[in-house]
Amino acid sequence: MEFSIRPLAPEDAEDVEQLYQQSAAYLRSVGDKSDFQFNADVFRRDGFSKPPAFSGIGAVRNGELIGYLLYTFGYDTDRAIRYLFVLDLLVDQAVRLQGIGKALMGKAASLCKEAGGRELFWAVYVKNEPASNFYGRLGAEEIHDLQFMRLKIDR
Repeated sequence: MEFSIRPLAPEDAEDVEQLYQQSAAYLRSVGDKSDFQFNADVFRRDGFSKPPAFSGIGAVRNGELIGYLLYTFGYDTDRAIRYLFVLDLLVDQAVRLQGIGKALMGKAASLCKEAGGRELFWAVYVKNEPASNFYGRLGAEEIHDLQFMRLKIDR
């Protein structure tokens, strides 16, 4: 399958939302109780504000967005390295297993290197076995000595 990878633009918002909703439906089906509030308006607001909350790349075939990866950069003080944090990697269910996700992760790795980073970092919902298996095939390793935490801040 031929496709290209390019930066996402505000005009991609509806397609991003459609792919996001596809993923959210799957995650709900395996027990994820997240609120899933991301949509086209949020994509435009947060991805293209000053400063943007995230950046993104998309896989396009025949003018149609068939996958995307959202990311932001971070820093690990303990290891003194920059990294690219993958927020979302989504590929349309109809075209999975054709190298699109791998190509998006490869492009993210290139962007990370260009920014002086040394690794990609992300989280996977524990019951999302297809995603965990995909990342394992890429050579990713689970991190067992860290625990993700959050603290909600009232507005």
